[in-house]
Amino acid sequence: MAATQKLACFRLPPLPTIKEIIKLYNLRAEKQLSQNFLLDMRLTDKIVRQAGNLKDAHVCEVGPGPGGLTRSILKAGAANLLVVEKDTRFIPGLQLLSEAAPGRMRIAHGDILTYRLERGFPAHIAKTWEDVPPNLHIIGNLPFSVSTPLIIKWLEQMSNRTGCFMFGRTRLTLTFQKEVAERLTASTGSRQRSRLSVMAQYLCTVKNCFTIPGCAFVPKPNVDVGVVHFTPLAQPQIQQPFKLVERIVKNAFQFRRKHCRRGLEMLFPESQRRELTEELLRGADVDPTLRPTEISISEFRALADAYSKLCEENQGLIDYDFREELKLKHQAKRQLGSNHKGLKLHTTMEENVNDNH
Repeated sequence: MAATQKLACFRLPPLPTIKEIIKLYNLRAEKQLSQNFLLDMRLTDKIVRQAGNLKDAHVCEVGPGPGGLTRSILKAGAANLLVVEKDTRFIPGLQLLSEAAPGRMRIAHGDILTYRLERGFPAHIAKTWEDVPPNLHIIGNLPFSVSTPLIIKWLEQMSNRTGCFMFGRTRLTLTFQKEVAERLTASTGSRQRSRLSVMAQYLCTVKNCFTIPGCAFVPKPNVDVGVVHFTPLAQPQIQQPFKLVERIVKNAFQFRRKHCRRGLEMLFPESQRRELTEELLRGADVDPTLRPTEISISEFRALADAYSKLCEENQGLIDYDFREELKLKHQAKRQLGSNHKGLKLHTTMEENVNDNH
C-alpha cells in the first residue's frame, strides 16, 4: 500500500497530450533554432531513466519545448525542476505543467549558453568534488545548433569547478546528433575519434546510452539522435588548465589524416618550430608518426605536461597563435607587392616624361 502511495505522488493530474499542447498553442518547430519535438512518452521516460534515480532530485532541463521530457522528469519524482527555455512560445504550455506540479517546477526564460545555472539551486545540496555526485542533474533534448558549444562550455566549467559544477560532480544526460554522440564516446584508434572525444573523456566517464531514430521526432531530422550520459571524474586524467589542454588537442586534430607532428608544430613560432616540436615530442615520449586518432589520453597528458613546461621556459609561448603570424606574413607580402607596383609605376612615368623631352 505504501509503495502504491509513493508512486501516486509522482503521478501528474490529467493534462492535454503533447500533441494537443502543440495544437492548442499553435506551436511549430523553428528550423533556424534546429527544434525537433519528441512526442513519444516511452522514449522521454527512457531518456530520464539514463539519468538514474531522480526521486527528490534537483534537476535542470535545457530547452523543454512543449514539455514532453519535462513530464517524464516530474513523473520520475524530481522535487525541484528548473526548466530553461529561450523560446517564449513554449512558456504558456510549460506554465500549465507547472500548475499541475505545484512547488516542484520553476520556469526561467533565457538562453542556456549565458544562463547562470549555479544561481538556480540551493547551496546545501553541494558535495565535495571527491565525494559522491550531488543530487543534481542536467537533462536535455538539445537543439543541434547549440549542443557542441554547450558541452564544450560545460566541460570547461567542469574543469574549473564553476557554474553548476560548484555543487560537485553534477551529472549530465543529453541528446546529440548520432554522429556527435559517437565522437564523444569514440575510443583511441577509432574512425570517429576527435577533439571532442579527448576533451570529454579526460574529464568524464562518457556513456552512449541508446539511439533514437530520426522518425521519432517532429519534424523528422535528417539524422538519428544519440542519448549520452556524463559523470565527471573525481580525478581528471589530465591535470592541466582546460584552455591549455584544448590548445594541444585542437592543434593535434587540425590535420587528422597526417602524422601528429604536423598539427603539433603549429603550437610554435616559425623561427623555433622545428626545435620546440622535437623538444615537445621528446619530452612527452610520443611517436611523431602517430595519427591524431591514435594518441591515447595518457599520451595527451604527457603532451600537455611537456607543453606546459615549454611555456614556462619560453615567455609569451602560451599566447602564440600561428594564424596571427600567418596573417601578418600575408599583410607584409601584400604591402611589399603594393610598394613594388608603386615603384614600377613611378619608374614608368619617369621614362614617359624623359621620352617626351
